[in-house]
Amino acid sequence: MNTPRPEYPRPHFDRSSRWLNLNGQWDFAHGPDDPSDFPETIVVPFPWEHPDSGVMAHWLPTAWYRRHLDRPADWAGERTILHFGAVHHHATVWVNGQLAVEHEGGYLPFEADITDLLDSSGAGTLVVRVQAPADKRFIPHGKQRSLPADDYDGCAFTPSSGIWQTVWLEPRPPEYISQLDLRPTPALDGIEVTVTGPAPVRIEIPGVVVREYDELSGPVTLPIPEPRLWSPEDPYLYDVVVTAGEDTVRGYTGLRKVEWQGTNLLLNGVPTYVRGVLDQGFWPSAGHAAPSDEALRRDIELAREAGFNLVRKHIKLEDPRWLYWADRLGMLVWAEPPSTGRFTEEAVAAFEDVTAGMVARDGNHPSIVIWAAYNEEWGLDWDVPGDPAKQDAVRRAYRLIRVLDASRPVVDNSGWAHVETDLVDWHYYDDDATSWAAVVDRLINTADGSFPVRLGPDFVVDKVIAAPGFDPGDKPQLNGEYGGGSTSVERGWHLRWQTQELRRHPRNAGYIYTELYDIEHETVGIYTYDRRTKDLGGTVPSDVHAETTLIVDVTPHAPGRDLVVSSGSVTVPVRVSHHGSEPLVGTLHWSLSGAAASAPIDAKPFAVTDPIEVVVPVSRSGRLHLWITDSAGTTVARSFADVTQY
Repeated sequence: MNTPRPEYPRPHFDRSSRWLNLNGQWDFAHGPDDPSDFPETIVVPFPWEHPDSGVMAHWLPTAWYRRHLDRPADWAGERTILHFGAVHHHATVWVNGQLAVEHEGGYLPFEADITDLLDSSGAGTLVVRVQAPADKRFIPHGKQRSLPADDYDGCAFTPSSGIWQTVWLEPRPPEYISQLDLRPTPALDGIEVTVTGPAPVRIEIPGVVVREYDELSGPVTLPIPEPRLWSPEDPYLYDVVVTAGEDTVRGYTGLRKVEWQGTNLLLNGVPTYVRGVLDQGFWPSAGHAAPSDEALRRDIELAREAGFNLVRKHIKLEDPRWLYWADRLGMLVWAEPPSTGRFTEEAVAAFEDVTAGMVARDGNHPSIVIWAAYNEEWGLDWDVPGDPAKQDAVRRAYRLIRVLDASRPVVDNSGWAHVETDLVDWHYYDDDATSWAAVVDRLINTADGSFPVRLGPDFVVDKVIAAPGFDPGDKPQLNGEYGGGSTSVERGWHLRWQTQELRRHPRNAGYIYTELYDIEHETVGIYTYDRRTKDLGGTVPSDVHAETTLIVDVTPHAPGRDLVVSSGSVTVPVRVSHHGSEPLVGTLHWSLSGAAASAPIDAKPFAVTDPIEVVVPVSRSGRLHLWITDSAGTTVARSFADVTQY
């Protein structure tokens, strides 16, 4: 068969000139005991619960993998290293019956030097035991369903157990590069390089600069005389080739700076409004594991086609290839670790381990502009405001990330109950257009940080933005999750009206719409689970999330009945929300049932215009179309409102 996921798995730490992909058919067996026979096969790297694995086994606590290894002949004299991208959850690895490595934690890579475990010809039998507990509440697992159930079981999905990222072999010398950290200089005129490995060291940015060092005791800076910055519009990447002793690794990064000034995100000093979407990293055929590299790329393209400039990868450390495509395609990323389900010292320690590993693994990616730690008190028993120990856990996670990487803002506990954070975000869901607008206005523009949160069908609690002792007043603020409606048409209607309310308030730095695509029973995506477009009742996501949008200044009634009016004429106030870098001078156009008119507009960046009165005659029910053209006649914004005559 063709090798699944054939591409090199970690382009940010690249030894792809010599490697051996071990994906494909492996022998497979169930049960807690060392099997005498492997009666099945499984396709690696796909979780055993999902179709692409060929197994489809559910709530299987222990399973065994086996395959034969043959070291390439030209690797003789070098060390042979076995790599696992990720295995959920507890992996024990033997080669020729001897223990090679044991690793706990389902999201981080691990490796083993198996040179001395192979036979004299370089061959061996690889056996992997994977233990995947049904009760996941005390381990980092994110949205994988647990038994007993997490408190958030209603939005959890089929688990992804076993080997779910690429397995491969690489040769390397006895002394080798173990870490390569790349960060842009504060002035964006060079790359700060930190190498953990032997000496001497040669560092090259191909075509730009070469430096050689007898030894390194800390970071060094390679200047770039004519720097080309990384941005969503121009995602330019610099390769960095490091040779330390006899080992060579190729990495890359981009020159960009992330800051928050006042109420705005600044990317390379340019104000950038966050138009984000939640992406949970599941696929219908393989759960946590993407079916192909193209699927990873396509998800980013789908987000961009829907008008988003940022993806919040929700409580999952994604396959590094996804981050690679975000870097290449210019998509901003909010990254966060998988959550636990309950609060214990052991659970907190496991969460902190995966959080530190996230920063170490992914810190070179220029696309990541926000780190986050906890989400909605998950793993904190919903009681951060009432428990100093849980406040300390949140504070410690925030500081852990800040110590490891001070170049990006950090969210401590996304949603509410912030303890110590660089960004104040809030999650608010409400299917009532009137109360949605009122609560959003209050949260953004007043000091009242309380709001209702529905934790279950009949369980609503009041949450607060700030935990005791934290003052959010001087922090940038943005919405971290929102969305409403049960059917696709309702989802489209709420998408249009709720987003315009967020765009109404200049103090709001942006938003994260929930979500990009459906997952199993959760049908709230812009796309279906298999990434097809939906009928959203005429709402076009790329219009809603455009750089320039229209705010129809009315309180809508219901889908298909935004405005209910009698015969005669109707006056609709319309504002313009513009987040371009330059003023927009153009024309607002409108039409209803054949009647059309226009008016000039002059929209300033990161501001909302005064209302423009759109007056239209109403002779029958119809759709009021609104659009803006710039001075060149190009359409830059679109919206509509459904008018019902009674």
